[in-house]
Amino acid sequence: MSSEDKVSAKIDELAGKGKELAGRATDNPDLEAEGKGEQAVSNLKQAGEKVKDAFR
Repeated sequence: MSSEDKVSAKIDELAGKGKELAGRATDNPDLEAEGKGEQAVSNLKQAGEKVKDAFR
């Protein structure tokens, strides 16, 4: 995984965490769910890149 991909995935994960926390703080379940979804996508990207790295 290139360092750019790692940074991008981590930024996406942190943005999702921020949305999740903002959703909880404002009692907005849609925003909270959106944040959780962004975190899940980021985690999948990271897992996929780790698999690629394992076969290199």
